[in-house]
Amino acid sequence: MNKAVERVEGVMALFARCDINTDAIIPSTWLRTASADLGKGLFGGDRYDEQGNEVESFVLNRPAFRQSRLILADENFGCGSSREAAVWALVQFGIGCVLAPSFADIFYENAFKNNLVAGIIDVETYQELKTLAEAHPEGLAFTVDLHSLTVSVSDANNPLHNRSWNFRMPASRVQAMIRGNDEITGTLHHQVDIADFYKMASSEKQWLFPEHLIGRDTDASNKKNRVF
Repeated sequence: MNKAVERVEGVMALFARCDINTDAIIPSTWLRTASADLGKGLFGGDRYDEQGNEVESFVLNRPAFRQSRLILADENFGCGSSREAAVWALVQFGIGCVLAPSFADIFYENAFKNNLVAGIIDVETYQELKTLAEAHPEGLAFTVDLHSLTVSVSDANNPLHNRSWNFRMPASRVQAMIRGNDEITGTLHHQVDIADFYKMASSEKQWLFPEHLIGRDTDASNKKNRVF
């Protein structure tokens, strides 16, 4: 059972480049032990210099973005290796949502398995949000709402910024996140249907259930040697 997610609120950090791969998200050097702090290792190759000191100019090291909850990125976010640790690192840092025009397939599936909102936005929306983020180096707070599938910003200092944009997610994923269902919990909601199907199949398609055939076999030696 996952924690239910209806919205994600907080400052959005801009990563204005395409093809951010999983090795950039969590470098392999942070995966050598099972106890590594993956949140600390998030974007470790860019976030720290060779001596392990923070790079001041990197977005997540800037004071306004140290508690970022959202990431805005360009196309093909999460490409490269299939390491699920890339999603773990984002979640452990505190990121609840990534918005991008497209995601690598495996990363996209891993995101939902770990309660990370992966919202697909139009290229035009990406450009508008990017322009807005660049105009606010001090950080700007956004709200991602799963009920309306919108990302919105409220800026008291500039009423023109009080607007929202749409993003896309599969309806089944949206409902699962709102309910807090993981894949096992989602399956258990269909227990009655599963039981009915099993009853029907075991009656009409006995070849699917070898125990029925074994039960009919009265020859002990045949039972012993039968292979299914």
